[in-house]
Amino acid sequence: MSTLKLTKTRMLEGVWQGILTGTGDETPKITVTHGNSNVADFKLVRNETADHWSLTIPVPAAAIADGIQVILVTDLETDQKIGDIVIIGDDVTSIDLRAEMALLRAELEMMKRAFRRHCVETT
Repeated sequence: MSTLKLTKTRMLEGVWQGILTGTGDETPKITVTHGNSNVADFKLVRNETADHWSLTIPVPAAAIADGIQVILVTDLETDQKIGDIVIIGDDVTSIDLRAEMALLRAELEMMKRAFRRHCVETT
């Protein structure tokens, strides 16, 4: 189980910001994905006085679209989701169900990648 904990602080002008705890001085190994693409321009900065890491993720232009878009933050060491950003760009009818379905799809994609990696490593 991942010991990393991600807490949202705010989202302003297309940049999501949060605090990552649970790593101490060691730089956390994380990945940020939207769909099947990596969001490579996120920033992770150590805050020495508060003993946490500040994470900033610029929301990709592809995530600003109709429907529900999910950006996942994953711990690379455990391959577990530590957070997500859900962006809804459509009407609000049945939003809870659609958001859950989008999260399930994103987590299924993560599981498929982990399973494929496991198959490659064990053969």
